[in-house]
Amino acid sequence: MGKDLAGFLEQIRSTETIVEVEREVNPADFEVTAILRRLEERALFPPVIYNHCRNLKGEPSSLRVISNVFGTRERCALALDLPASETGFPLSSRYAERTKHLLEPQVVAKKKAPVKEVVRKGAHLDLRDYPLVRHHEMDPAPYIDMTICLKGRGQSFYNTSFQRNMYKGPRKLGLFMAARHNWEIYRSFEEHGEPAPVIIILGHHPAFYLGTLNIQPYGVDDYKVIGGIMNEPLTLVESETWGKDFLVPADAEVVIEGEVLPGVKEAEAPFGEWPGYYGPQRLSQVIDVKAITHRRNALWQDVFVSHRENWILGGIPKEGEIFEAVRAFVPTVRSVHFPFSGNCRLICYISLDKQEDGDARQAALIAFAHCDFLKYVVVVDGDVDPFNEGEVLWAVATRCQPYEDTDIIKWVKSSPLDPSITGQSEGSKMIIDATVPKRKAFAQRTTVPERVLERIRLEEYIDEETILSLPKYTDSLRSV
Repeated sequence: MGKDLAGFLEQIRSTETIVEVEREVNPADFEVTAILRRLEERALFPPVIYNHCRNLKGEPSSLRVISNVFGTRERCALALDLPASETGFPLSSRYAERTKHLLEPQVVAKKKAPVKEVVRKGAHLDLRDYPLVRHHEMDPAPYIDMTICLKGRGQSFYNTSFQRNMYKGPRKLGLFMAARHNWEIYRSFEEHGEPAPVIIILGHHPAFYLGTLNIQPYGVDDYKVIGGIMNEPLTLVESETWGKDFLVPADAEVVIEGEVLPGVKEAEAPFGEWPGYYGPQRLSQVIDVKAITHRRNALWQDVFVSHRENWILGGIPKEGEIFEAVRAFVPTVRSVHFPFSGNCRLICYISLDKQEDGDARQAALIAFAHCDFLKYVVVVDGDVDPFNEGEVLWAVATRCQPYEDTDIIKWVKSSPLDPSITGQSEGSKMIIDATVPKRKAFAQRTTVPERVLERIRLEEYIDEETILSLPKYTDSLRSV
């Protein structure tokens, strides 16, 4: 079969520790996220497998929970077949290159699909048999926070995205969708009074999930894009509910099949979302669950939303694809970064070798057009590393005059999860041009002669033990 989660975990075992919790945990009582939070307090972000979990009935579950798969950029680099050291822009650039090479999926028979080892439907179907996770204190119920997939009505394309699903009953989930591609597909079904087929995919190779977050135009088949990201065709199999009319990932750990009901909305949330705040309660769509299929002893994958793995997972695809979009009009762009300080969604740093003063604002406007999450875009010169926030802020401090070099755009579509917006989804955007202006003379940046740096090896002047004992302050480091 193709790439899967188990294969990736086996791949990384030789390079890092996968933490396996043997003590029984109750995911619905915050114990999964409490352990992750304790690790986070020590700046530790390993993949964590909980081998003994209770289900929503309070009984031992046959499935294990896994989280923190995307906890480091090094791990994501390995998922894209890059060296673990390629954590900066080469990682995002490789992602963007692969989005151009769509691969036709391969369809296999059910008997060859690992996700069909266990099939539950009809009287045997009950979400309470599974270890759903409750993440934050005010979450009113456990949630599934992985990728969903819909198929265009009367079309052949599939669209994937991460959406939250609130547990509402043994065969019922609440689904929150912002007004993007999946919402548009659902709306096309609802206009005809029809339920929209939907699946939820819990557990797959991390490249699969990075692929689901592409920002290609509406109507592009995400299954083909995901194959390009994985660097091999995605393996699919007929669904239990709709057969060959709706194909599902054959190498997944768990697939939930259901229908988004037309004209039905119920209260959903609050939910601790990626900005680090609770999203407000809303009337959201409802899923009627039809079938659940999974591997024997499957891993029930979860993302610790509003924490590091959630941010990394969201940032890498946007960096690469916005770079490609900007390069089409500003070919001297060097790299793009979505920093942790903006939850890898609200702030973007773009570096370029400016040829004209208008290049900076042009690049920023293109970034806004391609990602409605964005609130701030800071553009810096090519001598500034956008992956080093200290350097970016230095450029803002020394190369930017607020009156001349900032622009605010009002009443623009924004993320409805941004807690600072005042309307339903309208907000404002800011461009900060922190590049050296071409229109006037500007001071030179200080440097140490390169010829001297090349012949100075620190270990020849300071013993290695002393060097290793020195504290590191990399979060605020600025190259000088």
